[in-house]
Amino acid sequence: MRVLRRVSLLVVVALALTLAPVTLTHAQGTTYVVQPGDNLFRISLRFGTTVSALAQANNISNPSLIFVGQTLIIPNAAGGTPVPTNIPGTTPTPGTNPGATYTVQSGDTLSRVAVRFGTTVAAIAQANNIVNVNLIFVGQVLVIPGGTVPVSTTPGAPPPVSGGFELGGQALTFTGDTQTVMHSAHMKWVKFQIASGDGNGPNLVAAAHGTGFKVLFSVVTDKAQVLDAGYRSGYAQYLASLASAGADAIEVGNEQNIDREWPTGQVSPTSYVGLLQQAYSAIKSANSSTLVISGALAPTGYFQGSGGKSANGWDDDVYYAGMAAAGAGNYADCIGVHYNEGIISPVQNFGDPRDNYPTRYWLGMLNRALASFPGKKACYTELGYLTPEGYGPLPAGFTWAQNTTVAEQAQWLAQAASLSAQSGRVRLLIVFNVDFTEYGADPQAGYAIVRAGGGCPACSQLASVIP
Repeated sequence: MRVLRRVSLLVVVALALTLAPVTLTHAQGTTYVVQPGDNLFRISLRFGTTVSALAQANNISNPSLIFVGQTLIIPNAAGGTPVPTNIPGTTPTPGTNPGATYTVQSGDTLSRVAVRFGTTVAAIAQANNIVNVNLIFVGQVLVIPGGTVPVSTTPGAPPPVSGGFELGGQALTFTGDTQTVMHSAHMKWVKFQIASGDGNGPNLVAAAHGTGFKVLFSVVTDKAQVLDAGYRSGYAQYLASLASAGADAIEVGNEQNIDREWPTGQVSPTSYVGLLQQAYSAIKSANSSTLVISGALAPTGYFQGSGGKSANGWDDDVYYAGMAAAGAGNYADCIGVHYNEGIISPVQNFGDPRDNYPTRYWLGMLNRALASFPGKKACYTELGYLTPEGYGPLPAGFTWAQNTTVAEQAQWLAQAASLSAQSGRVRLLIVFNVDFTEYGADPQAGYAIVRAGGGCPACSQLASVIP
């Protein structure tokens, strides 16, 4: 959609600590690696210091925001310091099968090393007692468990996506009320859209899994940096960290065919596929079961007059073809699709009062997305119907939906879910959206299935067609 959706997690996640806390000596005191369930208050009690001292020593502006894996300096620790364990660079844990060794080279990451030797980031980290998988150094000798001969780093096409069709929704506030609504609609997935580096990812995974949902992260790129090699490497490693935390699916980017999301004059499927390839290798090295979804494109025919492409963007069908030609099918389990401009039933393939352009229709978008990817399934990472009912007039640019009712929204969402399930061509459909409340220049609340009055007419309709 038009803007980055910020996710507010309003649930308390209580996780049992399965790893021993890590402390190391440091010139400024002791360092401690944040564990699941930690907060600054608990850590301050553990080490006999204060929250304000911790925040000052670590330049933390928001004492409520720390993340699992973060290394904190503990100033003037008064006690309670465990014996240091799991220190990077120490000898392997007794009893492990060392296998080969590898000396870290400039530009290496654990993900790249894992792909090179046909193993996983987790296995290398365990064999070498590495706590922070993003921290290795040139010249470090790594034990490669079971590794002997490097393998090719160029993956072939992923096998067909396993599993039947499933339904989900994009949530803003993942509260108990939101979860109840989603369960009532027979949704099994929750989607969060976040920016690279957001430290709340592991908490979101835990909250979703703890309430019976699978998790899809849509991770937007920073268009000011997305062409920079260093940024791309960091982005890929962040996606790998989400996969390691248990993310069930990751969408790599968002609407990269237009210059709202990619640099003006640099919109290019070849450039995007380079990022997708890097991300795919990092994700699969961290968690081979995480579903990798290519960034869904903005549905558009705006650039028809210039051959389907211009400095400001590419038509989605032309861009999809360019992605396929650049090898995107080798680096995506599922092809991302958006459909959010419908004003007629998804069972109709003609008759839109605006024009007869294919993006107006549910089937038109599905066909455009998969035309260049035979054998692949689609993942609708956003599918929604906009209605102003209960809110007031739509803003400029969205008046095309002024006559859509809430009853039509509910019926059409159920029909789209049913058609997707029956088609055999769709793995996942994420309803955009569940509970957004903004109704301004971007009327996101008009797409929400939780309406202004608090009801959810679409929930029962979706439940009637999805087991």
